[in-house]
Formats: sequence, structure tokens, C-alpha cells
Amino acid sequence: MGRSGNTKLLLLAVTLASLLVAPATNKAALAQTPSRYSDQMPMLRRTLRLTPFYDTPVPLPSGRPGDLIRSQPFDEYDLGTGVSAMRILYHSVSARGEDVAASGVVLIPNRMPPPAGWPVIAWAHRFMATARPCAPSLLRALNNGPFLSMYVNLGYAVVATDYVGLGSDFRNAFVDLQANATDVIYSVPAARQALRQLSLKWVAMGDGDGGAAALAVAELQSDKPDPNYLGSVAVSGAIDLKAEIGRLSEREWQDGFAFLAYGIKTVYPQFSLEDMLTPKGLARYAAVNQTCSAPRLSPTPALGDMLKAGWQGNPFIRNFLARNTLGLRPTPAPLLIVSAEDSPAADSMAFRVVARMCAQGDHIDFETYSENDTSGLIGASVATQISWIKARFAGQKAPNNCP
Repeated sequence: MGRSGNTKLLLLAVTLASLLVAPATNKAALAQTPSRYSDQMPMLRRTLRLTPFYDTPVPLPSGRPGDLIRSQPFDEYDLGTGVSAMRILYHSVSARGEDVAASGVVLIPNRMPPPAGWPVIAWAHRFMATARPCAPSLLRALNNGPFLSMYVNLGYAVVATDYVGLGSDFRNAFVDLQANATDVIYSVPAARQALRQLSLKWVAMGDGDGGAAALAVAELQSDKPDPNYLGSVAVSGAIDLKAEIGRLSEREWQDGFAFLAYGIKTVYPQFSLEDMLTPKGLARYAAVNQTCSAPRLSPTPALGDMLKAGWQGNPFIRNFLARNTLGLRPTPAPLLIVSAEDSPAADSMAFRVVARMCAQGDHIDFETYSENDTSGLIGASVATQISWIKARFAGQKAPNNCP
């Protein structure tokens, strides 16, 4: 199931592709995590204003999930001359089943489409924060702009949701995979209403926790299949949230705990934050959920100063972790899962998740690469991504290396 090779050569290839479609100020964006990106690009240069386009009509206009509310051509992204962008606001469904609005952006090649329209990649961003101004479509380079531009220049349309509550004025569910996958799914028909030159056929793709959302897209298809959905690509996305929380609980405080509490409160409004967070933790919760870049705490607090003893036994927290466990529902379409083999903690988690998915009969091409961190994995695996995606739109049989 493993793969090794000259990953430096592949990373160089995707970097060169990025340089062809992105300005010099964004050359490094491909391999950066949101926190590193925030540290290296001045805020005013990398962000855009939250304009009235993102404001949700009150009440929401009638519509079904996936119906377009409004769209707007936009030319202020740093994506290169070969890419055209359209912002969208569309109907989605919240974690509690409510009619809500999500924003996003559609990228297409700046040339004539093929007869069947541009094949669609529905991109799932990494989870960044929970405040409205933290929408990826408010970043000049769209967080992964050079990488996404590469796919556009290869002849694909990229539809990138912001997720509900980032941009639109609803509450964000943060790491709730089902809610985020729902936003990805309904971004596709909305994008097609905004731009008629899109094909009916589509795949989902993401990296990190966005890759986990792409896998959740596949699992949701078991309940309500879309015949035009062709599969999902997850780079570093085989995440076991419960195991990850357990691992982080052995270390110092991270703001991810505050974001986790926010997501749980979104899904379960009756959840009491005081059952998880101490007064110091509650203060940090209020700070990080009102901004996209809260200053880091120094020194880093001990977990016992921020989290209540026994917090993981809370029934709402247990239910939240259970509903966000991958590999409990079969996927009707093939998957490409890419993992870094040189990171033992992430690796063991990925292998456990993939083994669980294989045991239920999922069709998986599981590839591992000799990377020391997941941030470089998206570039190192680009040749495999491109080949796999191209084969899906060509109707070819997907590889399966499940035992």
C-alpha cells in the first residue's frame, strides 16, 4: 500500500506550475498552513473586506439546498490571468437541519469550455477559524490559490465553499464533518447555476481536515447518492477526531480546543461550555472566536488551567466525536487517500481509518509518501492526484489496494 519516490521532483513540478499562474507575492502559499501563511503575509495585503455581498437576506429567500441566492464576478484575487472567479452565496443545510446560507467562490479557465462543460473539483478548505471575516474567499490567494489555479489551468472548474458561517452570517460548525461536507455538496449545483459552462460531473477534494470533509462527502452519498459524483481525494485527510483529541489532550493547551467547543455548541446548542472550559478557557474561547488571528498565549497554559477535569466524558462531546468518526458508513464511489509515512502519529491514525473503511467494502487507492510533514504532501502527491482525477472523468476503473 506504500509508495516512495522522488518527492522533491514532484514538489518542484507543482511549484513551477504555481509560479506560472500566481504573482510573486504568493509563491509560497502552496505549502503553507494557515498559521504560517498568517505569519508571513501582512494582514492588509492578504485579506479582502467583508462586503454586503456576504450579508444574508432576512428572511432567506425560498429555495432548496444548492439553490443560488446571488453571484458576483470578482477580479481581485491573486490567481493569474488564466483564471476567472465568481463569488456565490447559496442555500445549504446546517448541522441541525436548518435552511442556511453559505458563501464560496468558483474558478474557471479564462477560455472556451469543452462541449460538456468544465469538469468540476469541489474543494474543501482546511478549517481555519469560526469568525465571519475568516472566509477563505476573503483571502487574496484563497488560502491555496496557486494549487487551485494549477487545476484550473489544467482544464477544471474549482468550486470552493467557505463553509456556513465563514462569510455568511450564520454560526459556523467548525470541525463537524457532516455539516462541512453538506456545504461542499451543495456548492456544486449552486456553482452550476451561476456558471452554466460547468459539467454535471464532479469530484470532491481537500487536504488536512478539509480532506476529512471530502471523505465525509463520500459517506453522505450512501444516503442520498448523486449519479454525477465520481469520488473524493483526501490529502492527509484520514483523520480520527477522537484519537486526535486524545493525543492533543496529552500536551499543552491549543486553541483548537476552543474551536472544538464552538463546533459542539453549534451542533448541540444545549451543550454548556462551562462543562468543558474553565474560566480561563472561556476567556480564550471568547477571544479566538471573534478574530482570525488572535495573539498566541505566552507562556502556553497547561491543559488543567483551561479544561475541566473529565470533560471528555460529557455526553454532547461524546456524541459529537461519534458523528465525526470516518469509516462507519460505506462510500459508493472510489477514494484516493494520501498520507505521509514519516509521521508515526498521523500514520497510525491514517492506517486505522483506512483499515476501517476497507473493512466495510470501500474502494480505496491508499498512497503513502516519505514526507516529514503534511504541508509538503499536497505538492509531493500532485502527479498521483492529477492522474487519479483525470481517470475518474474519463470513466476508467479506479485502482483499489484494500486488502
